[in-house]
Amino acid sequence: KEKVTIRHLLTHTSGTRSGIPGERVWSGYNAGVAAAAAELLQSAPGERFRYSDINYILLGDIVRRVSGRRIDEFAESRIFGPLGMADTCYQPSRKKRGRIAPTTREASGLVHGEVHDPTSRRMGGVAGHAGVFTTAKDISAYCRMMLNGGKSAAGKQILTAAAVQLMTKPITLPGGVQRGLGWDVQSHYSDIKGEVFGPGSYGHTGWTGTAFWVDPVANAFVILLANRNHPTEAGSTRELRIKVSTLAAEAMGLKKKTSASLTRRGKMLRCRVRNGIDVLEAGGFAALKGLRVGLVTNHTGLSRGGKTTIDLLAAAPGVKLVCLFSPEHGIRGTEDREGIADSTDKATGLPVHSLYGKSRRPLPAQLADVDALVFDIQDIGCRFYTYISTMLECMNAAAQNGRRFIVLDRVNPINGVTVDGPLPRGEPSFVACHSIPLRHGMTIGELAKLFAAENKLKLELTIVPVEGWDRRRDLAATDLKWINPSPNMRSLNAATLYPGVALIEFCNVSVGRGTDTPFLLVGAPWMDGAKLAAALEAEKLPGLKVAAAEFTPSASRHKGEVCKGVQFTVKDRAKVQAVRTGIALATAIQRLHGPQFKIEPMQKLLFHPAALASIRKGAPVEETMALWAADVPAFQKRRAAVLLYPEP
Repeated sequence: KEKVTIRHLLTHTSGTRSGIPGERVWSGYNAGVAAAAAELLQSAPGERFRYSDINYILLGDIVRRVSGRRIDEFAESRIFGPLGMADTCYQPSRKKRGRIAPTTREASGLVHGEVHDPTSRRMGGVAGHAGVFTTAKDISAYCRMMLNGGKSAAGKQILTAAAVQLMTKPITLPGGVQRGLGWDVQSHYSDIKGEVFGPGSYGHTGWTGTAFWVDPVANAFVILLANRNHPTEAGSTRELRIKVSTLAAEAMGLKKKTSASLTRRGKMLRCRVRNGIDVLEAGGFAALKGLRVGLVTNHTGLSRGGKTTIDLLAAAPGVKLVCLFSPEHGIRGTEDREGIADSTDKATGLPVHSLYGKSRRPLPAQLADVDALVFDIQDIGCRFYTYISTMLECMNAAAQNGRRFIVLDRVNPINGVTVDGPLPRGEPSFVACHSIPLRHGMTIGELAKLFAAENKLKLELTIVPVEGWDRRRDLAATDLKWINPSPNMRSLNAATLYPGVALIEFCNVSVGRGTDTPFLLVGAPWMDGAKLAAALEAEKLPGLKVAAAEFTPSASRHKGEVCKGVQFTVKDRAKVQAVRTGIALATAIQRLHGPQFKIEPMQKLLFHPAALASIRKGAPVEETMALWAADVPAFQKRRAAVLLYPEP
């Protein structure tokens, strides 16, 4: 920690986690500062950007140590008072409470007139990261001061012009994030920038829905004081911020332009994203210089420019590509069978070692001439999709043979925030290689960190991160193209439903394999589609329309037989609850067709005997899902320690 600088704290690159854990027992300002100072680093200073309250708790106390005044007193005497910000303060008086919007409703009542942030509240309402109450009028005085080179409207020099320039100058941080010293410039949080404000602009957002943005080139600013926390914290102001900022800027006569990280296609605002291979290529393949590389990949290993990772590494200066390793479905993603044999890559002449044949782990002899294994495969965010199992097997091989392991990270196509489903009960398998839920809400790079930490692998692990991704968004909200990651995974809608619908694919039903829409169709020759559709419609499954359907698979289960069942139509991917859908589907089939439905094979992917027993007896869906109610919160705590990209 002695290497942490003021600059690291100001730019959120100190390496601390996002906040002080809530379960610790402490109270008071000094105890809060002590708890922040006692935090262990999660990463080396300067290695990654992670927005952290701890950074500004410590900065607030540094102000106290240097000036001799607590931050509320210092801010009042040096900023709020001189700028005439009469309504801006920490710990507002009771007479101002009638003008203050309440936030979350808690057991003790509404949080009203007190800081919403629980850590700041425990510190007495005064902290460097949270606690200020203000108005749009007061913030406008602050914004005008920033636009005026640090001078107030009355001509008082609040900040020097050099200080304003220094604190707002963009700094590019790991992961492509741009920050100033205390300011946001271009990051996952800069939605208030909208589609108009351009380079050189800056601002900040707040958890409860507050935000403002300043554009010195346009001599303009926008302020939005919303309240996303009342009456619960389930709200979001992201889209509102984008729209308000864009409309306000246009109303001021500014012209819309494409920002560095957001583009328009139709009516959808899309993030411009670079996957790990693109970041590696842009950096001149520096992470691989001087290494003999074994590449674990398939057809999904593509750059934004459409070049394969195989071709890029084969031609990369200072890199020697020695061999290739392929997962399930083979190096080209076309095989849909067991027992894939080794082969030779026609383009490069390199040997391709199959990891879905005689061995699922690279053999010592195959690693003899390799310094590092590089992994670049697109996952789909589901526990039983086997590419992550292949990654873990490769990590184990690298650890056992003293080889480096490098992950070229890729976005989670079904979003990086939704965590759902049970943790597996029983011994690990190739479709449940680690204790993670059915939907883990992580990228392969984040999973690699989790696997390495929790399996205590002695492994030199490097993650080449994604740039520009907002983890709340799925692939359709980026400018990346969908590539079928396996023969039957043919759309983002199918991938979204897969963690639920595919739970029954080892049973005696068809899940649409051998049709044009796998995982959007479910049926069997003995099924009553109309009754099943009615039962599922009665469940009111969010984001979906369910209708009776007939289809004849050309391959896989019930090949050549007319299957009666249902078709799922995705109306709103963001609302789909895949796991609930899968449990409702299995439960409805069991209730309607118990004697014909062979449900036992569902255990292979569900991996939860008690839940299977609950479905077998036809219990309500909510009763079955309650059996793993504690799993998700427990996993979220483990997951938080390894996340590479900020959560909202």
